[in-house]
Amino acid sequence: MISDSHMHTSFSGDCDTPVRDMVEGAIKAGLTRICFTDHLDKDYPAHEEEGDSKYDFDVNEYFKVMQSVKQEYADRIDIRIGVEIGLQEHLKQFYHEYVSTHSFDFVIGSMHVIHGRDPYYGEYFEGKTDEEAYREAFLATVDNIKAFDDYDVLGHIDYVTRYGKERAKYYSYQKFADEIDLILKTVIEHGKGIELNTSGYKYGLGFCHPHPDIIKRYRELGGEIITIGADGHKPEHVAYEYSKVKEVLRDAGFTYYTEFERREPIFRQLL
Repeated sequence: MISDSHMHTSFSGDCDTPVRDMVEGAIKAGLTRICFTDHLDKDYPAHEEEGDSKYDFDVNEYFKVMQSVKQEYADRIDIRIGVEIGLQEHLKQFYHEYVSTHSFDFVIGSMHVIHGRDPYYGEYFEGKTDEEAYREAFLATVDNIKAFDDYDVLGHIDYVTRYGKERAKYYSYQKFADEIDLILKTVIEHGKGIELNTSGYKYGLGFCHPHPDIIKRYRELGGEIITIGADGHKPEHVAYEYSKVKEVLRDAGFTYYTEFERREPIFRQLL
């Protein structure tokens, strides 16, 4: 794999790594193409220690810096400019206007907030079993992607499993097949894709996001678009555990992966 289509910099509220450090990390990892996808989570629930604008940034400054860095490194690596938006149903008009008026190469739509709460914080799981919490997250995802399709791929579909009380101990595609199939079918019907996000390995889940069984099911249902990203927030996490990616994709029936430029998919053959 020679590209990473999901990575963050200090423009993201949960990252303090300068843009150039992430670029250097990508070059060190042997990549030839990357896409920055910093967080925009409008109306992210406020937490006292973070304030209410943690996941927002000045988009004009973002493009100014990214385009400058893109030119600076043009002879060493191909840099593309994307964004990871946090899906919430009431934001569909805001995000429609946002992605329509800025020249992003790539837009990831991710579920970070479920009915006003981010699973990152334990309060989301209060009064629920992991199974109940996971099912709620998957059904909320269905509602969001039925309401909004101004994105290119759906990010880390089973993100919620990172933070469950017992994490992935009792988690499987089979247990949530009805809900996950609704997600995958909606993605496909709308002409969108999913990502293979290797950060699940970093979080100790033992699998990528989404679980390889879900990637296989996506392909069985006719899914074609699948990008690859490590969701890195530090240089050493760029292309994290990429050695596992080819096997996961081939086992799922893919002979290629996808990148985006100017919101158009580019299909790259697995070598």
